[in-house]
Amino acid sequence: MVLAQLGGSISRALQQMSNATVIDEKVLNECLNEITRALLQSDVQFKLVRDMQTNIKKIVNLDDLAAGHNKRKIIQQAIFNELCKMLDPGKPSFTPKKGKPSVVMFVGLQGSGKTTTCTKYAYYHQKKGWKPALVCADTFRAGAFDQLKQNATKAKIPFYGSYMESDPVKIAVEGVETFKKENCDLIIVDTSGRHKQEAALFEEMRQVSEATKPDLVIFVMDSSIGQAAFDQAQAFRQSVSVGAVIVTKMDGHAKGGGALSAVAATKSPVIFIGTGEHMDEFEVFDVKPFVSRLLGMGDWSGFMDKIHEVVPMDQQPELLQKLSEGNFTLRIMYEQFQNILKMGPISQVFSMLPGFSAELMPKGREKESQAKIKRYMTMMDSMTNEELDSSNPKLINESRIMRIARGSGRQIKEVMEMFEEYKRLAKIWSKMKGLKIPKKGEMSALSRNMNAQHMSKVLPPQMLKQIGGMGGLQSLMKQMGSGKDMMGMFGGGDK
Repeated sequence: MVLAQLGGSISRALQQMSNATVIDEKVLNECLNEITRALLQSDVQFKLVRDMQTNIKKIVNLDDLAAGHNKRKIIQQAIFNELCKMLDPGKPSFTPKKGKPSVVMFVGLQGSGKTTTCTKYAYYHQKKGWKPALVCADTFRAGAFDQLKQNATKAKIPFYGSYMESDPVKIAVEGVETFKKENCDLIIVDTSGRHKQEAALFEEMRQVSEATKPDLVIFVMDSSIGQAAFDQAQAFRQSVSVGAVIVTKMDGHAKGGGALSAVAATKSPVIFIGTGEHMDEFEVFDVKPFVSRLLGMGDWSGFMDKIHEVVPMDQQPELLQKLSEGNFTLRIMYEQFQNILKMGPISQVFSMLPGFSAELMPKGREKESQAKIKRYMTMMDSMTNEELDSSNPKLINESRIMRIARGSGRQIKEVMEMFEEYKRLAKIWSKMKGLKIPKKGEMSALSRNMNAQHMSKVLPPQMLKQIGGMGGLQSLMKQMGSGKDMMGMFGGGDK
């Protein structure tokens, strides 16, 4: 992903500054020049970059800073705040509510990925408990209804459209009425796109908008147009009341940063970004966590949400119990692999961890890793319950390995490789042995009063040592923002 390259360049500039023995004017200028270069390569407008650099220099006046101040921290915070300012339009967008029917209309130029984005938007909300439905009011492009029908069927989302009717307003109205009767609480209307900003496109868009009275109009925009996004977003806002923007194709080229900053300049909030063709390659765009990940500082709240999404609350105490016992079986490995695949793209999860960058998992390698996990799971499907539930590696002898290879259609060396991976993970898991689990009633009280002292008592000594002792734990908890998030990792927190 190209944004990973931008994030990697900015992170490296900050790292070089951190490695400097003395932070002086020369080191600061070198760091800012590197960040400026990275932003300009990402097609961010020159004026915005220049203003950002000027503002940082005003905030970080090295001569005025008293001795003892952490200059690295002050510079990093100033860069973080200025990047947030650059990408923040300063106004929230409409949020649909569960149980109350909301109509969302998608508009945009042809080829911007509107139809795919409609399905991704519906699929995202379906996973969160909404009851979405799709209406195809695109009668201009041949194959538009077929595409929407195919996507919706794959994601198991109800849809409405017509091969015969050519009036998009009539289809939109009928579709919205049909799904309101079926108690759908998120009705998404996909409209026609055109190659250029033709008057006919805007007139049709206005008619569909007047007929369906949408609660939210979302403008879908291809990020490859970079700075030109400003003019496009402005033109659409003048015709219909665009309440939010989704920027697509953020994985394919170098202009993503320019598109995001240009949209923010129109005061339109970006709510999602599309990072690939698959259903789950769709991220919520929230300025602070996004910038935090860009700078390699992680996004703990996003990471915790992912964990709560894939590991249900009722399973968390059970997982904790297994952790504290330190017994790692192949069945536990299978379950954890399932959770990893449910979390979505691995690079997305990687970038949520402080010190990691999405750059560490290049696009090709990510698919390779996911394919390997699926291969391992296929091999484990050919194993008996006794083999899956045993934590004794000696149980698996040569004849069993040959049987597993035959049953899964894989080579013997691949099965051996899977067992090597199991041994490696078992070694890491064994370090968690001795994790002290609070009793049920103590869990929420502990999460409210959590501090480093409490956490050091809960964690096993080896793990505490790996983090870097009390000092490392304190800085980790500061990054996470609250003890509640920390307890979330261990299955706690208020339910």
